Amino acid sequence: MSYDKVKQAAKLSIGNKQATKTVEQGKALEVFVAKDADPRITIKMVNLCKKMGVNVTYVDSMKLLGKACGIEVGAAVAAVVND
Repeated sequence: MSYDKVKQAAKLSIGNKQATKTVEQGKALEVFVAKDADPRITIKMVNLCKKMGVNVTYVDSMKLLGKACGIEVGAAVAAVVND
């Protein structure tokens, strides 16, 4: 499962604002989107990733994505950052 990629990432941008910045700056290697997140939030991110050529991986839930990111709350979006 792709959660391993999130757990092993040296640097993450967690949350829509942070991840959006990372993608816009061309620093995102891959973006993870929770399937149960509000589509009004995630659709912009998915479209931005398409435009920027960033791979989008869907994960089952915000709770699991948050856990993989090492945070106590759910995460709708997380980006693996290329430093």
